Amino acid sequence: MSRVFIDGREGTTGLLIDERLRGREGMEILTLPDETRKDPKARRDALHAADFAVLCLPDGAARESAALAEGSNCRILDASTAHRTAPGWVYGFPELNAGQAALIAGADRLAVPGCHAVGYIALVSPLVQSGVLTPGAALACFSITGYTGGGKTLIATYEQNRQPGDMLCKPRPYALGLTHKHLPEMTRWSGLANPPVFTPILGDFDRGMLVTVPLVMDADALYRCLAAHYEDTAVAVRRGEDGTGLDPAAYRGRDDMEILVFGHDKQALLCARFDNLGKGSSGLAVQCLELMMG
Repeated sequence: MSRVFIDGREGTTGLLIDERLRGREGMEILTLPDETRKDPKARRDALHAADFAVLCLPDGAARESAALAEGSNCRILDASTAHRTAPGWVYGFPELNAGQAALIAGADRLAVPGCHAVGYIALVSPLVQSGVLTPGAALACFSITGYTGGGKTLIATYEQNRQPGDMLCKPRPYALGLTHKHLPEMTRWSGLANPPVFTPILGDFDRGMLVTVPLVMDADALYRCLAAHYEDTAVAVRRGEDGTGLDPAAYRGRDDMEILVFGHDKQALLCARFDNLGKGSSGLAVQCLELMMG
């Protein structure tokens, strides 16, 4: 019987992970009552009683939980930003390279990727690994996402407080100061020396994500490189065709990812499409937990 403690299960990611794990054979979910769920001693006791802990917390609280777990046998998966580039933490994108799934399976400390970041890394890292892109390449990236990635407050704003005609009803670029919190991991795990010029865009839909990287390169060559990298994985690579548009929410409720390559011999658009709460959050955390459990 594996004991799993979800620290921060009251948030969007934690609730989805709890929902997906609860009732599974061979698994016990450890919980704390509301009055002690933020108490350091109670959290420490739960961490030391657990075989696995999934941290669904703000960065500071996630660092605190990791420290509270020291001296235990608990293996930690952190869904916050806190440890995604930290030494000693394994990055939780199994399809990153041929050996990453094995590293995840043996990890004691694992960082679950950010949603925008995993889409960008999925598009760019194989090109750097194969030499198609040099580490010094300067890239741009834009990403449209559903509002559930912003947590309970943003979800309530969209679903309860907005009025017809509000700015919330329109796509909204944000993080315009170019300091989005996913940039460090986008840089580290893409293999590039510099962060992309990154524009995230918030859409008026609950779940879904479409991450796009434009390149002045031959689209067919990029397709062949990406298709070879993701052969026999849960990431499907397809040659896209021009049409009436691309639905960013088409993978809502799914845990896999689709990569589409558009363009011609001089220019290309690389698009990663997935659910921001699936392959971009709770679904990816569960995938990594399953690898760690064997």
